[in-house]
Amino acid sequence: MDHDSDPSFDRSQFKDAKATGFNPGLIVLLVVGGLLITFLVGNYALYMYAQKTLPPRKKKPVSKKKLKREKLKQGVAVPGE
Repeated sequence: MDHDSDPSFDRSQFKDAKATGFNPGLIVLLVVGGLLITFLVGNYALYMYAQKTLPPRKKKPVSKKKLKREKLKQGVAVPGE
């Protein structure tokens, strides 16, 4: 059986595949890697922008009960002594 005379066997398919030279796996890797790097750089840029522009977070008010407990731990005005 001769492949040259068989019309179902077309060698031009293989020539076209090699002529492009782009590996589809490499393209997917580059696209995914590019998106990941863009995401990380964008997040970092937003974080830096937020650090400069947003006011510092306000602390929660400390309850009087906690203040009393802290003073007792430090030994300031211990009742009964």
